[in-house]
Amino acid sequence: MPSVNLRHSVRAIILDEDDRILLCRFEIPEPAGTVVWATPGGGIEQDETPLAALRRELCEEVGLILEADPPHVWHQEVVAPGHAAGYDGVVNDYFLVRTAWFEPRGALSDDELAAENIHGLEWWCAKDISGFDGSDLFSPRDLATPLTALITSGIPARPVPLGL
Repeated sequence: MPSVNLRHSVRAIILDEDDRILLCRFEIPEPAGTVVWATPGGGIEQDETPLAALRRELCEEVGLILEADPPHVWHQEVVAPGHAAGYDGVVNDYFLVRTAWFEPRGALSDDELAAENIHGLEWWCAKDISGFDGSDLFSPRDLATPLTALITSGIPARPVPLGL
């Protein structure tokens, strides 16, 4: 069986005091016009631990400095050629970060964010995600379901497996 080249990434479920989640608006070039709302985060670099990568990504993208190690709450594996440019798919590990509401502004410039396909940051309520009827997508696609479970049930004993 041929080896599968997956992009390993970390993502943060950043929840404020009103259980709103901070999402990045990704404008994906192929297919043209695709917009995906996803949690902040990104790839783990060589010789970098997942939590070091998470700290770096949050500082770069949203300007949040982590004081403690957040709990690992979700795990996602998507094997789908084309899902991540240059890879056969992704492995995303999600960590829960509770914080007071803040105006997100990371260390990266707007041009640097755009080079990573990020074109905006917005706070969302779970009900607004579940009730969304536009053409934009969410990652994971059924984000509202595990998000609502996380908010109502708290931190799981083991990371919850997610689908696409």
